[in-house]
Amino acid sequence: MKTTYRNVFAELGKTEEQISARLKEIVDEFFYSDDRIYHTAGDDMGYLEDTGNNDARTEGMSYGMMMAVQLDMKEEFDRIWKWAKTYMYMDEGFNEGYFAWSCATDGKKNAYGPAPDGEEFFAMALFFASHRWGDGEGIFNYSAEARAILSACIHKGENGREGAPMWNRDNKYILFVPGCGYTDPSYHLPHFYELFALWANEEDKAFFAEAAKASREYLAKACHPVSGMNPEYGEFDGSPMSKPLKWTTDRHDYFYSDAYRTAANIGLDWEWFGKDAGQRDAAAKLRYTLGVVNKDEPYMTYEVDGTRLEQPALHPVGLLATTAQSVLTTDKPLSLDSDDEEIRLAAEWAERFWNEPLRKGKRRYYDNCLYLFAFLALSGKYRIW
Repeated sequence: MKTTYRNVFAELGKTEEQISARLKEIVDEFFYSDDRIYHTAGDDMGYLEDTGNNDARTEGMSYGMMMAVQLDMKEEFDRIWKWAKTYMYMDEGFNEGYFAWSCATDGKKNAYGPAPDGEEFFAMALFFASHRWGDGEGIFNYSAEARAILSACIHKGENGREGAPMWNRDNKYILFVPGCGYTDPSYHLPHFYELFALWANEEDKAFFAEAAKASREYLAKACHPVSGMNPEYGEFDGSPMSKPLKWTTDRHDYFYSDAYRTAANIGLDWEWFGKDAGQRDAAAKLRYTLGVVNKDEPYMTYEVDGTRLEQPALHPVGLLATTAQSVLTTDKPLSLDSDDEEIRLAAEWAERFWNEPLRKGKRRYYDNCLYLFAFLALSGKYRIW
């Protein structure tokens, strides 16, 4: 298992004292300040609020748990997990075993459907908690909870069990919602699946090993060969999702908010496992598309071929953070003075991110979640536990 992690900020000349101080500032603002995302609830629970929509989502709750375990914040982790199990978990019906993707901040469910990115982050954070702190009792038997989530994700709908799986059992792709015929490239986390293949129930390990390989290959197809961009939702052949959706008329076939996470995921996967099926090259192409072709105004909305639309990005700090995190795919130390254009450009992205503060205002939730993950990853503190 990996024991050393790259510190990109150190490569750029930041001292460990500077990096630690900056991380403390970020964590304090994110979890404890007037601009916080995290809130305590009662004596032993807590939640992360999507400040743009005034709700708690499995996306943010599972993100908060991953942040907490990486930062050795057990109290916050347990509070978030108890809130999720108390209010979000569904113990009956078609989606039994899954978590409602959105709840009001008082715990009332806004929906009774799940979003698979929440389940996969819940499971990974729980495994890490088990290894870092040890299993407890009941819902705090972290590893048992993780295995149960993953079992539901791939076995619902089998042998008369009600519901639908979160992974397509034929192509091993994670789905946008259980049982649907399309996917979300940013949900593909092969670096998580490599670990699920080690720690899931015995009968599920081979599935996740295949899913890791399939997801890397899928990402190579889903990222445009010139721009490096991917759509929010994608067909199984890698093309932008073209089907009309019953629940929205919004576009999801372009490079927009969800899609930003893909480059960050590719970077972390390369750092953790160093396995490439062609997806790694997309990160370099994305940095070039945004940092050279669109250098003067990169934080916009784009078609996946790189055509810039006259629509500012809804989450510009998130786009910066994820693009910066993608520099983990580079194979040389970063330097702003490098003669290698790719290395110099990667260094410029990392330096730009270092100089960017957390986002303020109503839309800060998504941006600042991606920001904190990027800081952890680029400082060598987003680790396998």
